[in-house]
This record gives sequence, structure tokens and C-alpha cells, in this order.
Amino acid sequence: MAGRETQATRAARGAGVWFALHEYVHDAASASFGMEAAEQLGLDPARVFKTLVADADGTLTVCIVPVAARLDLKALGKRAAMAEKKAAERATGYVAGGISPLGQRRRLPTLLDETALEHETIYVSAGRRGLEIELAPRDLLALTGGTARRMT
Repeated sequence: MAGRETQATRAARGAGVWFALHEYVHDAASASFGMEAAEQLGLDPARVFKTLVADADGTLTVCIVPVAARLDLKALGKRAAMAEKKAAERATGYVAGGISPLGQRRRLPTLLDETALEHETIYVSAGRRGLEIELAPRDLLALTGGTARRMT
């Protein structure tokens, strides 16, 4: 399918980790990009993770959490808030709804909800709406220099 090569897929391929791509037709009217991916691909939502960018006490931070869960901003710090959409897009090089934790323009501190480690593989955005990349959570941590911790 067209458009399967993204900065995220190039990063995973360049690192030599196993991954699989899963594509679906994105509906622009969808209220939740992550839940849409889980539903369209017939996946357990516990294995599909959304990539959020938060401002954690002045530092843009990538937070990867299950699509059905809410990010607990208090887990990030006293003055944590969601980053402004334009700031998140500028820092990552991706559009909202298609932000991947892989292949970002600037490497940001990255946190992966520890529930990801309960699964052999998880799904995250591959860098555009309608494209998910499946990979091992430990590979995702290695590729992003991330840390696993509870954020939901």
C-alpha cells in the first residue's frame, strides 16, 4: 500500500529490529485515533498505544500510553500539562493523530507506560494516520532511549 515508508519505519528498519506494519483506512471524523486503530485492525486496545506529547515542568516529553487509558499528568510533575498541538508537531515532525515515538525530528525524553511490558508486541503509530507499527516494547524503549513507568 502507498505511503508505508515513514521516518518511523526508517528508524526501525535502520536499527534492525523486527516490526510489522498494519494499515487501515483512516476516518477523518474519528474521535479517537488510537481507538480507531484498535477497532479497524481488530486488536485488543490494551496492546494499542497512543503517543502523547506533554510539557513536563518545561520539558516536552513523549508519553506512550494505552489507547483506552488516560495519561495521569500528575505522574509527570506538579506543573505538567499537555503540550500545545503546534509545539508537539514542530518538535516531533509529525501531525497530531499520527505522531510516532520513532523517528522524531528531535529526540525527546520518552516514557512508556509499564503495562506495555506485559505484551510480547504492542502497536504504536508508524508516523501517519492509518498506519500502525507493531514491535516489542523493549525494542521501542531501546530505539527511543525511553523509560518504562506507570502513567495511567
